[in-house]
Amino acid sequence: MAFGILTSSVAQKVADLTEEQVQQFIQQAKSSGLSEAQIEQLALSRGFTQADITKMRQRVSDLNTAPKSEPVREPTGGRTQSEDSPVPAPTPPTSETALHTPTVFGASLFTNANLTFEPNLRIPTPKNYQLGPDDELIVDIFGNAQQTYRSRINPEGTIRLENLSPISVNGLTMEQAEQRIVARLRQLYAGLNTPGSGIQAQVSLGNIRSIKVTLIGQVVRPGTYTLSSLGTVFNALYAAGGPDPGRGSFRDIRVYRANRQIRTLDIYDFLLGADQKDNIRLQDQDIIFVNHYDTRVVLSGEVKQPGLYEVKKGEMLKTVLAFAGGFTDRAYTASLTLRRNTPKELEIGTIPATAIDAFVPQRGDQFEVGSITDRFSNRVVVSGAVFRPGTYALQNNATLKQLISSAEGLREDAFLNRATIRRLRKNLDPELISVDLGKLMRGEMTDIPLQREDNVTVLAYSDLREKRTVALQGAVNKPGTFDYADSMSVANLIVLAGGFTEGATASRIEIARRIRNDSTGLPTNQNVRLFQFDLDEHLRLSEADARFSLQPFDEVFVRTSPRYEQQKMVTITGEVNYPGRYAIRDKSERISDLIDRAGGLQTSAFLKATRFVRKGELISIDIHQILQKPTDSGNLLLLTGDSIVIPRKVELVRIRGEVLNPSTVDFNQAKSFRSYINESGGFTSKAQRRKAYAIYANGQIRRTKQLLLFRSFPKPDPGMELVVPSKPKREENKLSPAERVAVMTGITSLAAVVLTIIRLF
Repeated sequence: MAFGILTSSVAQKVADLTEEQVQQFIQQAKSSGLSEAQIEQLALSRGFTQADITKMRQRVSDLNTAPKSEPVREPTGGRTQSEDSPVPAPTPPTSETALHTPTVFGASLFTNANLTFEPNLRIPTPKNYQLGPDDELIVDIFGNAQQTYRSRINPEGTIRLENLSPISVNGLTMEQAEQRIVARLRQLYAGLNTPGSGIQAQVSLGNIRSIKVTLIGQVVRPGTYTLSSLGTVFNALYAAGGPDPGRGSFRDIRVYRANRQIRTLDIYDFLLGADQKDNIRLQDQDIIFVNHYDTRVVLSGEVKQPGLYEVKKGEMLKTVLAFAGGFTDRAYTASLTLRRNTPKELEIGTIPATAIDAFVPQRGDQFEVGSITDRFSNRVVVSGAVFRPGTYALQNNATLKQLISSAEGLREDAFLNRATIRRLRKNLDPELISVDLGKLMRGEMTDIPLQREDNVTVLAYSDLREKRTVALQGAVNKPGTFDYADSMSVANLIVLAGGFTEGATASRIEIARRIRNDSTGLPTNQNVRLFQFDLDEHLRLSEADARFSLQPFDEVFVRTSPRYEQQKMVTITGEVNYPGRYAIRDKSERISDLIDRAGGLQTSAFLKATRFVRKGELISIDIHQILQKPTDSGNLLLLTGDSIVIPRKVELVRIRGEVLNPSTVDFNQAKSFRSYINESGGFTSKAQRRKAYAIYANGQIRRTKQLLLFRSFPKPDPGMELVVPSKPKREENKLSPAERVAVMTGITSLAAVVLTIIRLF
């Protein structure tokens, strides 16, 4: 069966099924010959919930809408609905044209899984509810006598209580049925529901019946559906997927009862005004007919809800605009563009705003609402040296002077000799108009009328010259470049820079100044004028120097005291008496001096393993030679950051590289280099013996020497590392097939020539 894949494990979640399993389910469903309603009833009988069925329908829909997949045919058989479970959400249409056509207004109402129109079964029974077969009535007797009767209305429309004759309640309301039942029960309970009797009865509705409703016409899934007796027209439409978006009407849905039309439903009333006056409660054997739509028009562009709208006879274009929520804020409302189908071709029309109210849409009309242009009808802009630069409205006959007044006037630094107006000509070519702003503001010239999109620029004096700065470098706390100010002195600049550093010398302040015009007293090859000043630590100048003012682009230098510098640190660790960090005493201090300052060596120091590191690089030194002869060239001058490590004696030797068993062994004075190699299993076949070398504990490297057939290996020392490199890989010179053919051809030709020569001689 179609649900054979799923019924193997009811607990298995539909979401966990693979695509292959879902495809197999689809194939089995097609070959089973069952309708969708029958398949779902089978699933419910085997333990599945309505939620599981809904998820499975969605999985099938997702696969059917994938590229190159054939859509599942819509069912026409009867679909059933559980009384306590919601109707599964219908799948959206999979037509390819749905991707390119406008959205049908209202179609999403019946494809929304969060909206089912399910009737609420947990409310008091409506007063106008008419009882029918399969409704269950509950009769409670309380007071001096207590009894409860539960009876289901049989197909003849009657119920039976105790030994009483059948009570006919078919077609009655609850109030009418209660009166009839109580009257009959008085045969058993005298004075029932009468004052002073002490016995009361109450009749309520238990399980409600199911009804069958048929949906025909232009619906997504026509057929007969089993609904709750409280179900409405919307409930039935949702179960059938709603009107077909491609051909069904959303505004002409007819309800027939006993071969007579009793109501016409317009879904737009609900969508636009939440009006459900025509969403009546259905009865058994009701028929819902969805007619073809008559007129649809497309509304696109700058409306709040573009889409495909259905229009009834007598409705105007303004009504369609109201369906779409009206214009957006950027809509061009002066006119609409119409695209209309004629018997032979298309035509374009323009509908002015005055004709919208009386314009009658026709079938297939497409209305487009454009957007307003990014163009201002009355904008002028003023920028630069005014108090309120920005955009202003162009008033009638506005002038340049009025615009400046609207901008709160000119700033004090405004350049009055010239302002510019950038204006667009009729052909939108720009032009510049220069204005003597000083004469204009004094009234010495005629004011200039402004035009739309004029852009007025008022320059400031600072806009017409290079930005004026001064620079301060050297021994100050915050060196850098500072904005120049008139009458700025050296002391002012030093204060701006946070004052002198600790090592600054105030007696060596130098100023370098550019030469513009005055080159008096300067050699022809000198392009900078220099000045020197003395300041005390309180930033006081001499009387003559105090009158000196800086000029733009001056460079001021504050020198550092010749003997002032930060401490330069070196580190010595290991087997010395006082290891740690030391400051370099003077520029002539060497390695031996540092060892003396560290209290000398301890008896456990292993000098051959001493390591000297400078800037992260290991430098090989002979510390024993340095201590015996301080004038030795290896006794290096100390530099900041140097590090010396003097370890204890290491009595191990490490062997690595191309030996059979790389290892670390104890040092034995009696062993030779070759002995250590043999102790590690000897050389491998890849070993390059004549290139073997030793790395000593102090970082020195010594290689194997060879004279004729004799090899001289490095002398072993404690803490050394023996390294046997591998032979370089040989590159095989393989010939390509074409090269081999060429070589063989050459050999053959050469052989032929040799044979010819032999024959001649």
